[in-house]
Amino acid sequence: MHSSLSQLAHRPWPIPASAWTWRQNWYDLLFAHWPIPASEVRRLVPEELTVQEFNGTSWVGVVPFRMTGVMRRPFPDLPWVSAFPELNLRFYVERDGMPGVWFASLDATNALAVWSARRFFHLPYHHARIDFQPDAATAGFRFRSTRARGEPPVTFEAAYHPISDPFLAEKGSLEAFLTERYCLYSRSPTGRLYRAHVHHVPWPLQLAHATIDAAQLVRPHGLTLDGPPALTHFSRGVDVVVWSLERLT
Repeated sequence: MHSSLSQLAHRPWPIPASAWTWRQNWYDLLFAHWPIPASEVRRLVPEELTVQEFNGTSWVGVVPFRMTGVMRRPFPDLPWVSAFPELNLRFYVERDGMPGVWFASLDATNALAVWSARRFFHLPYHHARIDFQPDAATAGFRFRSTRARGEPPVTFEAAYHPISDPFLAEKGSLEAFLTERYCLYSRSPTGRLYRAHVHHVPWPLQLAHATIDAAQLVRPHGLTLDGPPALTHFSRGVDVVVWSLERLT
């Protein structure tokens, strides 16, 4: 049994009866969030999904982090394949009473991972050059990404570090709404909608200080971000298991 499966009580619904198929670790994350009108999100996600709101607004999340241990069960990690930095742009949606994540874009350095995620999970990955380095002066991290293709080039920069002790998000709180998500949704090139379940222990969160330039990241989607993020959280990370896609439509 994967170590993450030792804790299940925090999940909003049971894990699938089938066996998980992928494992990965998500480490040194920044969760940066801005409020955004639901109408702006509505045009960017499939009509079969409900756009979720918290206290009258939807949210857009930008999440830079690093992945390790990325591999299909039961194979071992592979050098140059199983570890790489990544950047996500995401919205919060629901179907069948299962709150999840809709990814507007994902950027990663690993070309094989980009191809695999597009092929097996129908996720909008892009190959990017990413420099992700620890910052000894702040005990945090510096992250810079430039998408390998596209004109004008899509770039992103962030520097972030924790400024509080770790805590777990309280059930029903905005922090839980934004981070405790146990599935993702995607659409295939043929238009079919899918769900993939994920599992991990509750996020260990810390308040964070961050400077971010995400203007180019959201611009291809017709969005603008008004000022700095309203909420920023850091997490040392969690170990994750992922199930294969299930077809919804």
